Amino acid sequence: MVSREDRVKRFAHFMNWVAAASIFGMMLLTTTDVVLRYFRRPIPGTYEIVGFLGSIAVGFALASTSVNRAHVAVSILFQRLPPKAQTFVDAFNSLVAAGFFGILTWQCGALAEDLRQAGEVSMTLEMPFYPFVYGISAGCAMLAVTLFVDFLDALKTFARR
Repeated sequence: MVSREDRVKRFAHFMNWVAAASIFGMMLLTTTDVVLRYFRRPIPGTYEIVGFLGSIAVGFALASTSVNRAHVAVSILFQRLPPKAQTFVDAFNSLVAAGFFGILTWQCGALAEDLRQAGEVSMTLEMPFYPFVYGISAGCAMLAVTLFVDFLDALKTFARR
């Protein structure tokens, strides 16, 4: 049976592939637009599409970054603590961060719904904003879940020490 941690890691990995695909799309679109500008045939809305793809890249890479511990951490003081205190600080940090990203998920979802109801669209292509804000909300939700799983793991480690 697949553990809770493995399921979270697999889904975070999948979301990271979506983020990578959006970065590839940004690169491809920008390169194509630059080449076509040489022939005086730019792609309309390139700037908007690159912005939307950027929101997908950032939002969907959050959880994988946390799973892989690829984020910036300041550990000068942390390393001087005894192992049990380090575990406690890890647990506390994960819980607070999970709460923060839970609130961010909720607020991004509320903003997306407001944008949907208002009918907000981009200027050139008139693409709606709300699906991309929902995507950021989904990325924040996945990060909150990942951090909560980290919290549970830290609690297990703390109980063993």
